[in-house]
Amino acid sequence: MAQQARAVHTRQQILNAAAQVFARRGYAAATMAEILAVAGLTKGAVYFHFASKEELALAVTEAQSPWLEELDLSGPGFQGVIDLTIAYARALQNDPIIRATVRLVIEHGAFDKPQIDAWEVNINLVRDLLTAAQDDLLPNVDINVAAPTVTSSFTGIQLTSQVLSGRADLLERVSAWWALLAPGLVKAEVLPRLEYGGSAKTTAHLTPERIARASVRRRA
Repeated sequence: MAQQARAVHTRQQILNAAAQVFARRGYAAATMAEILAVAGLTKGAVYFHFASKEELALAVTEAQSPWLEELDLSGPGFQGVIDLTIAYARALQNDPIIRATVRLVIEHGAFDKPQIDAWEVNINLVRDLLTAAQDDLLPNVDINVAAPTVTSSFTGIQLTSQVLSGRADLLERVSAWWALLAPGLVKAEVLPRLEYGGSAKTTAHLTPERIARASVRRRA
């Protein structure tokens, strides 16, 4: 049991180091040597768990953050969609796993076997939240069009923030984006109750301290 626990710990240590390097350098520029240096492990220890850089990158994209699994997106209505994007914005500021995942997904063409699962997961999650918020939506909104549009435009917002401010202004940009976008999706009587900066129950889950504690649990 102790040996198994050490193996799990070592694997997570490698994933965390790889996430830092991939987030900073991108897939093509990252090297296994740099990941080894950040992890503080031997080449043999890393290659015991991951046979190649691509295998390691795919493992990073499949990693889940505990705080996101705990996130309450149950509503009310359209607020759940907004809360999801605020959750990701906070994660992009504070969680290297999420930063690396987003960059690797965007650079999926660099892989021998490109992966689109992460894109589809996000689109489907937004679609599910929009479906649950159907009563808040304008009657002409096509959820199957809105879901990929919201997902794609959020990607553009976060990339713009990354380039211009290192994502320091991401929350402000997401809030302003929703103030502009929501009137085209949501009934006029619903708009006054929307919190474009995220609802209180969401922001309570997403302090840097909580995300840091979740990351410690992930590494344990």
